[in-house]
Amino acid sequence: MKRIFLVALLLLPALLAVQCTQESPKTAEEEKAPLESPLQRGEYLVNVMGCDDCHSPKIMTAHGPEPDPARRLSGHPSQVPLPAITDKKMVAPGEWVLFHPMSTAAVGPWGTSFSANLTPDDTGIGTWSLEQFRKALTQGKSKGLDDGRILLPPMPWPQYAHLKDEDIVAIFTYLKSITPINNPVPAPQPPVM
Repeated sequence: MKRIFLVALLLLPALLAVQCTQESPKTAEEEKAPLESPLQRGEYLVNVMGCDDCHSPKIMTAHGPEPDPARRLSGHPSQVPLPAITDKKMVAPGEWVLFHPMSTAAVGPWGTSFSANLTPDDTGIGTWSLEQFRKALTQGKSKGLDDGRILLPPMPWPQYAHLKDEDIVAIFTYLKSITPINNPVPAPQPPVM
C-alpha cells in the first residue's frame, strides 16, 4: 500500500503539469476570431509585397540603400528631378528600362513613371475611398477613378488584381494609419522620342 501511495505521490506533479499545459477547448467564437487585426495584416502585406521597394525614397546605409523612415511610402520626392537621358537608344522600345537610384522613378518605352505617395496626406491617398483604392490596386486606374489613366510600369497591378478583398481592406487600413507626408509626386511623362 505504501508503494502505491508513493507512486501516486510521485505521479501527481506530472499529471498536474500535463493538465495545466493542455489547451482548453476553444469556443466557436474563438475558432472564428482572426489571428490578427486588419491593421496588422495590412502592415504585413505592405512589407511582404515590397511596397517600400518603389514607393519609399532611399537613404544609403552600411547595408546599402534602405527606405528612408522619415519619408516612408511617400513616393518619388517632388523636389528630386531626373537627369536628362542623352542616349535615346537607352529607352528605345525593347532596349532598356532605367530606374532612379532611389527606385522611385522608372523610364522605359511607356515613358517616365513616378511612384505614388501612399501616405494618408491629401497629396497621397488621404482623400481616397476604399473603393478608389480597390479600383487602383486591382484595375490599374489612376487615383481609382473610372476615367483615370492606366497605372504605368513597374506597378504590378495585374498581379494585385488577384488579391482577396479582405487583404485590400487590410492594406488600405494600414496605409490610412501611417504618418501623412506632403509630397505631390510628378505626373508621368510621355516616352522620349
